[in-house]
Amino acid sequence: MLLKRLLSRPQDPPELTIEFDGETYAVRLQRHSRARRYTLRVQSIAREVVLTMPPRGSVKEARAFAQKHGAWIAARLKKLPHPAPFAHGLALPLRGEPHRIEHRPRERGTVWVELGDDGSHVICVAGDAAHLPRRLLDYLKREAKRELEAASRRAAEKLGVKVKRVSIRDQSSRWGSCSTTGVLSYSWRLILAPPFVLEYLAAHEVAHLVEMNHSRAFWRLVARLYPSVPRAKAWLDHHGPELHRYGLAQRGAR
Repeated sequence: MLLKRLLSRPQDPPELTIEFDGETYAVRLQRHSRARRYTLRVQSIAREVVLTMPPRGSVKEARAFAQKHGAWIAARLKKLPHPAPFAHGLALPLRGEPHRIEHRPRERGTVWVELGDDGSHVICVAGDAAHLPRRLLDYLKREAKRELEAASRRAAEKLGVKVKRVSIRDQSSRWGSCSTTGVLSYSWRLILAPPFVLEYLAAHEVAHLVEMNHSRAFWRLVARLYPSVPRAKAWLDHHGPELHRYGLAQRGAR
């Protein structure tokens, strides 16, 4: 009977909206078979509010739950860094240095870096304006992979271990990860940080190839690979959240 009721139930809408303090907030709905109650979370990278519903939950109850927690939703979204979509004129950090994005619609090529007339760094993006965000993101991912692969292999050589593969993602909860099979994954956003931060993260993940934990032995390995751990960690604690705003469109409040 339960299965029959679930199959006959109208399809859930992809999202609902709530009002709080004069603002409208979008909330994405998802139903999970193992959920026992309604839960809310905010995905920082996408600036998206997600409400998980139990199998027998209703959209009406979900809306009431989200509305009840409107103050929490508003507060969490306001704490996130303001989005900075890729666009002409945006000041984007690259390897820790500010670069101005400049659209070059009449020039050939894809993305390159040059010095402006005033000596400032410029990231030039050719082609149609509609393709600028994708082309710039592809460029940043390529640069991140190239430098993180090199840094990881340098660290691995020092420890006498092998890196199977390096992948680049947009991870929201951590800057990197290491699998038991030797695959290292990093956030492409590390290319926005100063090189010493990227070197630290490479040392951190490569050390996990020897110690799959955060024990004292692990941190000794990291310090052996990269002596200035406190400096890099302090930079990430202070500036890391800011890196997540680049390339994002405004979402949440409408």
